[in-house]
Amino acid sequence: MIPKVFKEVIDLGDGREISIETGKLAKQAHGSVVVQSGKCMLLCTVVSNYKQSDVDFLPLTVDYREKFAAAGRYPGGFFKREARPSDGEVLTMRLVDRVLRPLFPKDYHSETQVMIQLMSHDEDVMPDAMAGLAASAAIQLSDFPFECAISEARVGRVNGEFIINPTRAQLEESDIDMMIGASADSVMMVEGEMDEISEEEMTEAIKFAHEAIKVQCAAQLRLAEAFGKKEVREYEGEREDEELAKKVHGLTYDKVYAIAQAGSAKHERSAAFDAIKEEVIASFTEEEQEEYGSLISKYFYKAEKAAVRDLTLNEGLRLDGRKTDEIRPIWCEVDYLPSTHGSAIFTRGETQALATVTLGTSRDSNQIDMPSHEGEERFYLHYNFPPFSTGEARPIRGTSRREVGHGNLAQRALKGMVPDDCPYTVRVVSEVLESNGSSSMATVCSGTMALMDAGVQLKKPVSGIAMGLISDADSGKYAVLSDILGDEDHLGDMDFKVTGTADGITACQMDIKVKGLSYEILVNALKQARDGRIHILGKLTDTIAAPNADVKPHSPKMVTRIIPNEFIGALIGPGGKVIQELQKETGTTIVINEDPVTEEGIVEILGTDQNGIDAVLAKIDSLMFKPEVGSVYEVKVIKMLDFGAVVEYMDAPGNEVLLHVSELAWERTENVSDVVNMGDVFDVKYFGLDPRTRKDKVSRKALLPKPEGYVERPPRDNNRGRDNRGGRDNRRDNRDRKPRRD
Repeated sequence: MIPKVFKEVIDLGDGREISIETGKLAKQAHGSVVVQSGKCMLLCTVVSNYKQSDVDFLPLTVDYREKFAAAGRYPGGFFKREARPSDGEVLTMRLVDRVLRPLFPKDYHSETQVMIQLMSHDEDVMPDAMAGLAASAAIQLSDFPFECAISEARVGRVNGEFIINPTRAQLEESDIDMMIGASADSVMMVEGEMDEISEEEMTEAIKFAHEAIKVQCAAQLRLAEAFGKKEVREYEGEREDEELAKKVHGLTYDKVYAIAQAGSAKHERSAAFDAIKEEVIASFTEEEQEEYGSLISKYFYKAEKAAVRDLTLNEGLRLDGRKTDEIRPIWCEVDYLPSTHGSAIFTRGETQALATVTLGTSRDSNQIDMPSHEGEERFYLHYNFPPFSTGEARPIRGTSRREVGHGNLAQRALKGMVPDDCPYTVRVVSEVLESNGSSSMATVCSGTMALMDAGVQLKKPVSGIAMGLISDADSGKYAVLSDILGDEDHLGDMDFKVTGTADGITACQMDIKVKGLSYEILVNALKQARDGRIHILGKLTDTIAAPNADVKPHSPKMVTRIIPNEFIGALIGPGGKVIQELQKETGTTIVINEDPVTEEGIVEILGTDQNGIDAVLAKIDSLMFKPEVGSVYEVKVIKMLDFGAVVEYMDAPGNEVLLHVSELAWERTENVSDVVNMGDVFDVKYFGLDPRTRKDKVSRKALLPKPEGYVERPPRDNNRGRDNRGGRDNRRDNRDRKPRRD
């Protein structure tokens, strides 16, 4: 039986469409949709267990995978099967997760899976821009308790015009690449990179994307209505006790408020809060503790959150005693590690990042091999967040999604400031050594200084800051917080990270936890962030004002040389013999790439010894050496023969030519050694190809004066001694020869 299919179409306004379809695939899932634009197709399925898990959080898993078959390709490597997700897939998972998670009820704890798969790829469609739409559409067809439909859209700007979901080619020309997640009413997530745009331009881009998202949300609701909207499932929520909540609040609020008001350091403050919690728990009998233990802890944290928020809203003070727009004390240091190519420490309050820079060739570039995108990164940044940075001991099981996301944000912040003509592949690694808020922004700051310390000629230094928000919908009060602490991130309503130069924004990441954040508050937060960014930038430039003029003595120097295509083989040699021996002799690394347009060879020479680099350049010059007819060159005798001397061009070692005995001197030369010897250096004139021998002809005698009375020998008779067959007379007759046997 052919299933009944339900479909909605979204017009993007420029001839492109996005369709949402359900009813054909994966019908046993609690919700499933196929989202299509062009030839790009995403299948999204959602499932949530009906039994609540025994945890106090939402066990939500968002999984995004790109199938290589979708692009008609095989997975790379020996294992021909999709394995662990790539960084690109992880970043898409995070984009979707951050918008979906806040819209589930806080007391909903059922195991929930959102699985999105790229089933068909289109070169002109970037699938990650439709992942949020697919996830929300599938949830709308389910019976999950979910607040409202959402969607995500990418916005670019080409020639001053905003574009929704631009192609990858358009994105190359765009000065904005932002992903916005929102419901019909509220913007909830922003992430992207920009080419030093203003705060007002960023706000306009968000508004433009939000209008498109409203259309996508409406399409989801129409599809759900046509399919048949399901009743929201009933689930067993968390236990509540209003009397207990009031009692815990009364025992907690004032004491927490007083400690928060005192302005203390992280560990001191945590210990004081823990002591209050122990007092509150001790005020209950053992029987009450056994019965209400989890509720007591829950209500304690609610009272703690209320006290801290009220302190900021009422008095403009924060947990560490700062005012809302105040930045924590900063100290910086560069060139801390003696053996790295560049290093820097950035410490702001109780957050510290140590960044290192490593310089390499194109062979060290980060290879991207995804069904939707193949390429390489010549600048990339890795972020590590070990457990000791927060005073914890926990297992390390590979790179976390958070580390991938924070590293990507810092990379996007900095990469636009690396000049296009930088000859190196540049890898930055940030080791977070202490963390109490915004380690990703500390990574941007330490990364900037480490790059300048390494001698990478950044266009402009970049700094970053994390902003927070505490708001009260009832009173209308709100406070924008500069340089937030870890606790303020958890207790606040917004986490907004923004990076930039003195002239504009280069990257941002924003997660909003409250509904209906006004653009007025957003603009105020951006302007306050700019003030903080400029303050931090001053601290960086006080430490290192400009990039070092050159790389460090122990760092590799990079020289790039372009050679015609026909010389690539000669430089490599048979089986790579020439290039391997040259690398060994000079202590350099040589990489040869072919320009896809001109087909010229791009030779990268990397080495710490300038003499070795110069030797490679001399070898290249030697290989490409072409003498000009009529020119005079200095040569050296390297081999003696009976009929002449083999000489080597002094300007092009390795290039040899035969100096015939007849061209040594005007007088008749019986022995070559009568005129020249091994190692002699003299000038010769180049005459081009000898028409008789078809070999290069050089002459020493042409540069010498003719002896007095010298008489030219008559031209040789080429027909002398030949028979009527035109061959030499070797006393053979013209008798017919027997046929030669093959």
